[in-house]
Amino acid sequence: MTEIIDGYLTGQLLVAMPPCSDPRFERTVIYMCAHSSAAALGLVINRLADHINFSDLLTQLGIAAKPSGEIRVHVGGPVEQARGFVLHSSDYVRDTTLVVSDDVALTASMDVLAAIASGNGPRRSLLALGYAGWGAGQLESEIQANGWLQVPADEDLLFGANVDSKWRSAMRKIGLDVSALSSAAGHA
Repeated sequence: MTEIIDGYLTGQLLVAMPPCSDPRFERTVIYMCAHSSAAALGLVINRLADHINFSDLLTQLGIAAKPSGEIRVHVGGPVEQARGFVLHSSDYVRDTTLVVSDDVALTASMDVLAAIASGNGPRRSLLALGYAGWGAGQLESEIQANGWLQVPADEDLLFGANVDSKWRSAMRKIGLDVSALSSAAGHA
């Protein structure tokens, strides 16, 4: 489990609070791949792309390997939606891989796609097109405005197949009943 270091959320999950004013992030769960005072980058882990599948993506990229089993493509966020990212278990690390935590890494090069398609990739993975990004101080402001909750990440939430249950599962993980939540921030 990744610790929060100096208030940064790398390796943690962000869970959108209801109601979310931005429909692109309503009921989303985002894994934070990088967070510093300068910027933040995360991948939405509970939205599937309906416009492309893994086999079509491989064909478009000229990768000849044919995957065994279903590999689903996620919408990682609204930024650079033509750019692919693979969030995966840390048993697969190459020169182009960003190790996010002891258990999770991120690779954005085509070699990981070929490895997954040929059965030589990471033990667990999530393929996403696009990402969620924030400038300096932007994410912190959204958290202060009661827009996001921080939840510790785990492999089942990250890589679990049931994307429809991830938002509620993340809320339950920190003991929240979603029917009892309010969007108003309290001040003492």
